[in-house]
Formats: sequence, C-alpha cells, structure tokens
Amino acid sequence: MTDEAATLSAAGPLTRDEVARVVARDIPSGSYVNLGIGLPTKVANHLEPDSGVVLHTENGMLGMGPEAHGDEVDHDLINAGKIPVTELPGAAYFHHADSFAMMRGGHLDICVLGAYQVSAGGDLANWHTGRPDDIPAVGGAMDLALGAKQTFVMMDLFTRSGEPKLVPSCTYPLTGLACVSRVYTERAVFLLGDGQVRVRQTFGTNVADLQAGLPGVELVDATGRA
Repeated sequence: MTDEAATLSAAGPLTRDEVARVVARDIPSGSYVNLGIGLPTKVANHLEPDSGVVLHTENGMLGMGPEAHGDEVDHDLINAGKIPVTELPGAAYFHHADSFAMMRGGHLDICVLGAYQVSAGGDLANWHTGRPDDIPAVGGAMDLALGAKQTFVMMDLFTRSGEPKLVPSCTYPLTGLACVSRVYTERAVFLLGDGQVRVRQTFGTNVADLQAGLPGVELVDATGRA
C-alpha cells in the first residue's frame, strides 16, 4: 500500500474528489473510458497528463480533458452532463450515432457510472427510483453498462436517509445485469465477481462495520491482499 493509500484508508470517509482520484489511478494506461453523468465526471480532473487514458463522451467527443474554467470555457465543448470541458491534443468529434456505435461495439475498455443501487451480483440500477422528478429514460447508461469491457460504479455507499446502496438485490428498475465489476465509495472499494463481494480497501472504517451496515450482502475481506 502506498503512503497516500494508507493515509486515505486511515482518514476516511473520502470526499467525492478523493474517490475520483482513487478511480483515476485504477484506470490502466491506454484505456478508452467513458465517464457517466454526475460523480464520475470528476474523474477527468484527476487523470495525470501522461496517464495515456483517452476519454470518450456520449455526445461525440474523443480526447476529452478536465473541466474547463474561466477563459478555458467554450460552451461548444461540453460532456454528456453539460459541463464545459477542455480538449486534449488530437481530440476528435463525431456524430452521436457514431458515439453510440463505439459504446455498443465493445470499443470502450471501461465506463464509470453513478448508481442508485448495485446488487451483490453486479446488477446495476441507475436511472429511476420512482420519483416524479427522475430522468425520464435510461438513456445511454444501458449501452455503456453492457457495451464496455468493464463497468465501474462511483457512488455514495448510503442514501441521505442511511439506506445502503450496495444491496443483495436491486429494488429499482435495472440498467444492466451482472455488469458491475467494481464499486468505489467514500467508505470502501468493493470488487464484484465470482459470486463474491470483496472489500479491497476501506476508508475510515473496517470490514466488520461495513458488514453490519450492509445487511444481506456477504463481504469477503481482501484488504490485506496485494
């Protein structure tokens, strides 16, 4: 464990920017990555200039950089969440349909999505909770969750009322089945697969306390493994 990782583990829970930094450092060089609307957009701000990661946007951009501020803002350059962004050298633009062809054709290595719920089996629910003000349709999340080679989720571990969002089975409408391989939260990083939910790293808590707060989800302590 690096010094920074040890500091984060002891200090937690993490801020959203700290979670984004953990996600950014887990993305391998050379990956083509889509960042979903909401929390995942923060990951772009924490990728090192020499990371070798190429960011794809649902609305037709390849080679997206960090968020734009001040004089950098060009309202023709936005991500799928309508946030002004910068472009990196070699950035390219294309039709919305071509963007979805990339998403559906298996050309993305990783997508990072937000979620309302993730099940222990890797099912994803991230587009509707039944509230009247929820977004009206699943949009591109379904294409991303099933089209990318890996789906990472970045979310708060609990709702504002304290309900867990990592659950035995989703109760909200599903976006995709068995598609999530990692879940990044302010309390821990979870690895999903082979019928297990493994805790890779904790932030200001421990596996026993996490287990107590996630009823019905059987956790495997993998914090001491490489």
